[in-house]
Amino acid sequence: MLEWARRRFAGSYERMLRREIGDSPAHVAIIQDGNRRYARKNGSDAPDGHREGAKTTERVLDWCDELGVEELTLYTFSTENFDRPEDQLESLFDLIESKLYEFADAERVHDGEVRISAIGEVDLLPDRVREAVEYAEGRTEAYDDFRLNIALAYGGRAELLGAARDVARAVERGDLSPDDIGVEEIDGRLYRQPARDVDLIIRTGGDERTSNFLPWHANGNEAAVYFCAPYWPEFSKADFLRGLRTYESREKSWQRTRSERAVALVRAVAETELAEAKTVGGRLREQLSSAGAREVSAELERQGESDVVD
Repeated sequence: MLEWARRRFAGSYERMLRREIGDSPAHVAIIQDGNRRYARKNGSDAPDGHREGAKTTERVLDWCDELGVEELTLYTFSTENFDRPEDQLESLFDLIESKLYEFADAERVHDGEVRISAIGEVDLLPDRVREAVEYAEGRTEAYDDFRLNIALAYGGRAELLGAARDVARAVERGDLSPDDIGVEEIDGRLYRQPARDVDLIIRTGGDERTSNFLPWHANGNEAAVYFCAPYWPEFSKADFLRGLRTYESREKSWQRTRSERAVALVRAVAETELAEAKTVGGRLREQLSSAGAREVSAELERQGESDVVD
């Protein structure tokens, strides 16, 4: 009876959270932390925690499909993870290898046209894991309805450092002028890339840090960040929905700030020339949400009325 009540309450709470969310973020990135601590809490070994975490990954894929998320990046294995004991590494590599083959052959992946990609220094991984990566990527390379990026041997600082060194070598060779170095030049020299910038980072396990994860694609896009306490194997749909709600709140706040700045700019320009204010206002309206555009239009009307009175 108690379990039935708990499930019913959880379902009601999820429905309430869902009603609070409008458009979902296009790209969610997750730091799957807490697998080993979950295992210790339950009297198990680390590999058991990682296996339970893999089940959560499958559930998250279902939630992304249901909620309209178009791209998911999972921080599966960092460059720092190479420092773990050999027995833990072998168990991790076993799990990563088997899951890549399993996902690559899964009906749900092909029915949903999911494209699997690995990002990171894949060449550092054992041959058997690299072969599994090639198999998964090859089996799904024609798809583009949903992107699943697996961050393997990934380190954000190393990624940016490698791109900077590549640019420096291109300048030294004379292939690139310093004046031509822009976002595109850096972007094209990163690891095999996600399709789009990150909108939301979720980290499980209680730590409030992003651990060198996707600094170019997340920080550069001012991604929202949601930290939560559950270990990755315990991560629930309600936790995921709360993360999406964090993104939505950030977006609304960001839109309000843009609207307020746009109105302030129109006022500043209107102090000197109303016609120019209308030109600037028209351009700003094209870049704002419908609510922000209405605010700018209202301000232009107020400025026009005050100009007539004057």
